[in-house]
Amino acid sequence: MEQKYDFGLVGLGVMGRNFILNVADNGFTAFGNDLDNEKVDALIKEGGDVEKVNASTSAKTFVNALKTPRKIMLLVPAGKVVDSVIEGLLPHLDKGDIIIDGGNSFFTDTDRREAYLETRGISFFGAGVSGGAKGARRGPSIMPGGSKSAYAHIKPIFEAVSAKFNGEPCVAYLGPKSAGNYVKMVHNGIEYGLMQLTSEIYDVLKKGGSFTNEELHATYTKWNAGRLQSFLVEITSKIFIQKDELNLSKIGLLDQISDKAKQKGTGKWTSQNAMDLGIPVPSIDIAVSMREISALKEERIAADKIYDRPKVSPMEKVKLEKLAEEALYFSFIVTYAQGLHQLADASKEYNYQLEIAQIAKIWRAGCIIRAGLLADITKAFQGDKNLPNLLVSPTFVKKVQSTVSSARELVAYGATNGIPLPGLSNSLTYFDAYTSARLPLNLIQAQRDYFGSHTYERLDKEGVFHTEWED
Repeated sequence: MEQKYDFGLVGLGVMGRNFILNVADNGFTAFGNDLDNEKVDALIKEGGDVEKVNASTSAKTFVNALKTPRKIMLLVPAGKVVDSVIEGLLPHLDKGDIIIDGGNSFFTDTDRREAYLETRGISFFGAGVSGGAKGARRGPSIMPGGSKSAYAHIKPIFEAVSAKFNGEPCVAYLGPKSAGNYVKMVHNGIEYGLMQLTSEIYDVLKKGGSFTNEELHATYTKWNAGRLQSFLVEITSKIFIQKDELNLSKIGLLDQISDKAKQKGTGKWTSQNAMDLGIPVPSIDIAVSMREISALKEERIAADKIYDRPKVSPMEKVKLEKLAEEALYFSFIVTYAQGLHQLADASKEYNYQLEIAQIAKIWRAGCIIRAGLLADITKAFQGDKNLPNLLVSPTFVKKVQSTVSSARELVAYGATNGIPLPGLSNSLTYFDAYTSARLPLNLIQAQRDYFGSHTYERLDKEGVFHTEWED
């Protein structure tokens, strides 16, 4: 009798190969598929036993090798490639088979594909996978959403391969339709914000305190042992002391890396959709904008020659380090608050039925934004599942109150000395605006009514009003 495999995966790049090997390590048989012969051969060789891990370039051979209902995961680039792979599989599938998109697909594409495949009798759901190539091998955080009955078939495999936090798997069914892809999108938006903030703090320590790479390594290592414990702070501490393998200079690798940051689109999608929903996420918005500004390298060099920059007034290292730690902690909280606010609103708009505490729990290990803060975030939303914003949670009020003054001082220092701190500045501005009972937007309402008769509301009387502002 021909052997049938438990799990199938299309796309045997580094991420896909690592994920399928992780599946095999956890007691399930797995079969891979890729158009590239070399990738197929590499998987078979690394798998070591074809009865546990096998692969083929043929879609028909691949599908026929799987147990029914077939559980097929796609780890291919988002966009038209996903549709192409689906069309290539369809002629060989049976009703009841399951396709899982594990890539960073835009959430509306997931809704479209689910509706299309439902007409063919095929179950479909999106599952965001975070943790990078190493996470795929050792245990990622997985964010599935879509058909709940279809997820039941894949649940044992996902729970086995996912990262664990205190023994709990970092995966959970999140909701219907594109809930999983949406949560992964916002995860990546938060990731953009946190990365921008860690880079700004690095910049101000280097320019304002003349911290060497070794001192930066020691500082970030110390922070990672405290309340800033997180994957991003941890890897940043290691980056500072990475040697240059090309040995073209005696300085560290970081100082030889171009300052033009690239992006794949998930941060931009988060920002764009937040605007569609009317949810402010300025810490994420500016992180996207800074990557775009960074791409203007030649223009930046030319502009730098035109304008004078303030001479940086050094700050005593111990003081600067204290301000930086507190400001970074403050802005981390604000960035998570914005992303979670967006998730809560999107859940209502798209009927995802998301539980924010559950999302925070599965982010505690495996994913890129895993951090000690997520334990407190989980607690905050377990205490009040309808919490409108993390900033008003009793769990976080004192944490914010004790660090916001350092954020103010550091933003002022950066502005005075010409050190750009846009992520920190936007986090502080968001906080000040969100916690202000009165904003000057009454003037904007008056202006709109003046030039466009858009009307306004009053504080002292119910109703909608219009004024003839000119005789």
